[in-house]
Amino acid sequence: MEKETLARAICEAAYLQGEFKLRSGQTSDRYFDKYLFESDPALLGAIAEHLAPLVPKGTEALAGLEMGGIPVATALSLATGIPVAFVRKKAKDYGTRKLAEGIGLTGRKVCVIEDVVTTGGQILQSAADLREEGACVDAVLSVIERDANGRRNLEAAGLTYYSLFEMNDLLPNYKKN
Repeated sequence: MEKETLARAICEAAYLQGEFKLRSGQTSDRYFDKYLFESDPALLGAIAEHLAPLVPKGTEALAGLEMGGIPVATALSLATGIPVAFVRKKAKDYGTRKLAEGIGLTGRKVCVIEDVVTTGGQILQSAADLREEGACVDAVLSVIERDANGRRNLEAAGLTYYSLFEMNDLLPNYKKN
């Protein structure tokens, strides 16, 4: 699927208008319901196909953030052959008590995977937590860059940020029925 066709398909599947409160606390009149494109196998496969070339060279593990980054990271792992870990917002206080489930990340060069980035707040917290556990985190990859503040925040923290689409790439493709 061509990138422009993928942009249109994401908009058709997941672009909503109304009043939405974002994780950052901001309110928006437009929203991408990421679960609508992440739950569609054809769209998720095409997204992974387009994300794969953006994974930094030398990446040894992908880290999908709870919850939206997990399906994207899983699909990207299948597309690239790079092993994946699933990162919780907070380690459970029972069972394995791990912050990251799946492949071990200690000493590995890790690329954090997220679906939509607005401020980057959760990414910054998760990257710090993963570094504390010995992962070498220096890159982030997302499907949608919702707001340039997210990029600024991530880059200010020393993370290299790659996104498949910016909001401006997607919105011109949306047409009301």
